[in-house]
Amino acid sequence: MTLNLCVLTPNRIVWDSEVKEIILSTNSGQIGILPNHAPIATAVDIGILRICLNDQWITMALMGGFARIGNNEITILVNDAEKGSDIDSKEAQQTLEIAEANLSKAEGKRQIIEANLALRRARTRVEAINMIS
Repeated sequence: MTLNLCVLTPNRIVWDSEVKEIILSTNSGQIGILPNHAPIATAVDIGILRICLNDQWITMALMGGFARIGNNEITILVNDAEKGSDIDSKEAQQTLEIAEANLSKAEGKRQIIEANLALRRARTRVEAINMIS
């Protein structure tokens, strides 16, 4: 038995196929989803989506949104998403270094919050690359 997974951003369909299992980062922690999972709707955190396809794990960096699970269908609507295999490691590492520098220079609440979010996004992209096996 499988799950139909659809990952959407405002601009494109990132993923639309059947999978065996996923591990999703939510605002309350990671959840594993197998076929016949109880129906839920949840907020999706900035983090890694792990997808089990043909006994191999694929990673995807998700940049926050919402997910709906029910009837063996998972719909994930996020601000942005990138497959780990599509991320350029040098560019991701440079972005992480810039985000760290910007956080150290941030002044005022708004700048600190924005810099922290940019840092979380950059770390997630690097993590998605590093999890590729």
